[in-house]
Amino acid sequence: MPLEGDLVILREERRDDLDFVRAMRNDLATQAWSKTLPPDYTEPMYTKRFEAREFSYDPREGRFVIIHKDTGQRAGYISYTELERRFATTIGIIVARAFWGTGVALDAQEILLRFLFQELGVRVVRLWTHSGNPRAAELAKKSGFQLSARTRQAIFKGGRLHDNLILDLLREEYFAQHPEMEDHLPALVLET
Repeated sequence: MPLEGDLVILREERRDDLDFVRAMRNDLATQAWSKTLPPDYTEPMYTKRFEAREFSYDPREGRFVIIHKDTGQRAGYISYTELERRFATTIGIIVARAFWGTGVALDAQEILLRFLFQELGVRVVRLWTHSGNPRAAELAKKSGFQLSARTRQAIFKGGRLHDNLILDLLREEYFAQHPEMEDHLPALVLET
């Protein structure tokens, strides 16, 4: 069952999405991850990754294509990986250039966060970006993410040095931003 927001629908990736996702991952402007070498994702690589999934759901990861509700177009890709059950996960998002500045990225991010915190019960969501990608950092901050770590001058991209950034969002911070939702999991006592 797809996840639905105001502007977009997140549906599980399909075989016919592989070329779309691969093209965005190979485009330095859209993938904008902290890689130092140009990406070179091939069709066989994506096919192998897609076929390696058991059934249609691996609880440690979720890969969704972002569908624009009004046009039905594929607008991007969002995922969570490295899920530690009821504890933590890392998210990533890529949005097609045609949808930059339209609210699609924020809507998709909010849908995935709601799913992760309400349905999967995670305690913390993390994401990685770099200081040369201010759009990603600003998008994360709109959902309440905070900078948790900075590795200075760790990324060389586009002929410039950038800091590697890790941002995270804690469960209690998420629910404080969404008073219309109730957190049904007990709070953990943190020892210091």
